[in-house]
Amino acid sequence: MNKKIVVLGGGTGMSTLLRGLKQYPIDITAIVSVCDDGRSTGRLREEFNTPAVGDIRQVLVALSETEPLFQQLLNYRFDTTSDLNGHALGNLLLTAMQDVAGNMSDGIESIGKVLNLKGRVLPLTEENVTLVGKMSDGSVIEGEHYITESDQAIKEVYYLKEPKVCPKALKAVKEADLVILSMGSLFTSIIPNLICEDMVDALAKAKAKIMYVCNMMTQPGETDDFKASDHVKLLNQYLKKRQVDVLIANNGEIEETLCRKYETMEQKDPVLFDEEELEKLGLEIIAQDFASIDGEYLRHNVNRLAFHIFAYLMNV
Repeated sequence: MNKKIVVLGGGTGMSTLLRGLKQYPIDITAIVSVCDDGRSTGRLREEFNTPAVGDIRQVLVALSETEPLFQQLLNYRFDTTSDLNGHALGNLLLTAMQDVAGNMSDGIESIGKVLNLKGRVLPLTEENVTLVGKMSDGSVIEGEHYITESDQAIKEVYYLKEPKVCPKALKAVKEADLVILSMGSLFTSIIPNLICEDMVDALAKAKAKIMYVCNMMTQPGETDDFKASDHVKLLNQYLKKRQVDVLIANNGEIEETLCRKYETMEQKDPVLFDEEELEKLGLEIIAQDFASIDGEYLRHNVNRLAFHIFAYLMNV
């Protein structure tokens, strides 16, 4: 019987991780945060009172084993002067399927059968949630895209109203052999999964170890000047009774010209692998050169990353 992995996250980081993991004989459940409210997703949320579908679409594409053309179709955005302008076809499909199936979880499952998914995708909650951010200047901002667009640093996030976590998601955590907090925006992709009491409680009771795949670059307004240990410490604050057990981090050098580009254009810096401070946290540490250049962008080497996760899982 294959071992079970649960991945918590959202956005590009989670999708990248899943593309590597799906190559291995494991049972994958991806639990996706649904607080995005920008662009196509935000408009659909407002009109249909639905959970955010954009990150779910990306995860479905990442786990799909259908033809690349169909994956392109899901990500296709209309460029028109009508109300369809900017909408991703996959977002419209997910919104329609929720109505047909009666809820988002069943809608995703139905679409997943068509896409021949290597895994299962679940929303954190079926509810239309609003993320709230407390900022460094004391202001309070409602809505994920307003939070990320602010020029103030994020100090804390919570939901405007505590949502009910999807029961299937809680069951998956309970049965998991390994829980992974994926790389991605800490405050707006990862932590939104950890500010629901039911999920925090499920993680506290889970038999599985909790692994965190650390970001390679800092993010303006979220993790400025953060070292690897700072990422772990912040996650531990939200995990409360449980703590991160295992850390995967990049210890390879990142090309200086690329660092300068990120610093100049995106105000991002490499996350320092501060090994001594990490060891004080009692972590199991998997440190390798995970850096990969994709065109002009820095990415995790998904094949190397997935290999090390699978190797760890086989020894758990």
